[in-house]
Amino acid sequence: MFNKSTHDIAASFSRRGVLAATAGLMLGLASLTGAKAADGTIKVGVLHSLSGTMAISETTLKDTILFLIDEQNKKGGVLGKKLEAVVVDPASNWPLFAEKARELITKDKVSVVFGCWTSVSRKSVLPVFKELNSILFYPVQYEGEESERNVFYTGAAPNQQAIPAVDYLMKEEKVKRWVLAGTDYVYPRTTNKILEAYLKSKGVAQEDIMINYTPFGHSDWQTIVADIKKFGSAGKKTAVVSTINGDANVPFYKELGNQGIKAKDIPVVAFSVGEEELAGIDTKPLVGHLAAWNYFQSIKSPENEKFIKAWQAYTKNPKRVTNDPMEAHVIGFDMWVKAVEKVKSTDPDKVIDALPGIEAKNLTGGTSKMLPNHHITKPVFIGEIKANGQFDVVWKTPSLVPGDAWSKELDGSKDLIGDWVGKKCGNFNTKTNKCLGSGS
Repeated sequence: MFNKSTHDIAASFSRRGVLAATAGLMLGLASLTGAKAADGTIKVGVLHSLSGTMAISETTLKDTILFLIDEQNKKGGVLGKKLEAVVVDPASNWPLFAEKARELITKDKVSVVFGCWTSVSRKSVLPVFKELNSILFYPVQYEGEESERNVFYTGAAPNQQAIPAVDYLMKEEKVKRWVLAGTDYVYPRTTNKILEAYLKSKGVAQEDIMINYTPFGHSDWQTIVADIKKFGSAGKKTAVVSTINGDANVPFYKELGNQGIKAKDIPVVAFSVGEEELAGIDTKPLVGHLAAWNYFQSIKSPENEKFIKAWQAYTKNPKRVTNDPMEAHVIGFDMWVKAVEKVKSTDPDKVIDALPGIEAKNLTGGTSKMLPNHHITKPVFIGEIKANGQFDVVWKTPSLVPGDAWSKELDGSKDLIGDWVGKKCGNFNTKTNKCLGSGS
């Protein structure tokens, strides 16, 4: 899956360490001068894959943070200091995420980190942020079942994406059979566990649920798509709920088109496919398939139009698209700036305590709030793929939905809440009135 093993990477780091030590003897004076020059900045860590299977989705999030830092610096920075980005590439290698996070916090002395996409990368870095007491803003939809003191979740929890998407398909598309197709890691498996329980609670029989997992970067979809087609030929309306992540989406959607699976026959609703992923494929065969997000580029609002214009000017590309995780970074970055300015400090403990209750405008015309469980309020939209790679919004929630850290569908979670304000606990049992550990 990866170009280098962890052992190879460690050896590489070791060799580089020797070279760096030698070079340091000669360049010590220059380094000291550089360090003094950087004393007046506040460093912001950017922890997104710029290579490997997740680069298709994460590279644009790195660019987003650089853009937001540039915009903030034009306003004078934060606390009278300029912001300075420190960008690393964990290369879609989950253990390397933890190494790079530690490097950002201990070596580069960043005040905050914006990063990760997959839940396995987030799980990899959690111990580092807890141990070193730093702050991570995580911008992507995920499986829930977590509320950590050092993490702020600006992407969707299952009740802000997966559950509303299934409700839409049931009510509007009259779906009776369900294919839960995902990449084989924690986010799809936990989300599908939640969805399976939810579907059964709605009277769906086990034989009307098909679950399939494929590895990261999977490319040969012919047999699986044929199986989906066969499953959908039983005379009941069938839909695919997709938690396929990264560049595997490109051949998956191509194969749907190859086998003539049209949205009117078997609609696919995706949780990890947005404008950025569609930019790389021929979308004509996919017209009418769906995605569930909390933001689409096509949504008309003054905030969104202003953001798109500024983004395309910054990237010098009038065709550069925007997407949902980008908006999550916009919201999270704004909240972090407001919290730092509120407490007049980048001290992690002060900022963590200040963030709940902070509000920031989202790009769809509303205002999102950071909740005591470190999740935010978000609207939910269902979008239909258009031939130009954009989405027509076909459904939305009437108001903003508060993110649930713990799923009401799972027996072990339905009594849990995250509350870092009153209870100082990420997994507080409301029945026993006890905190069940550190948070996740």
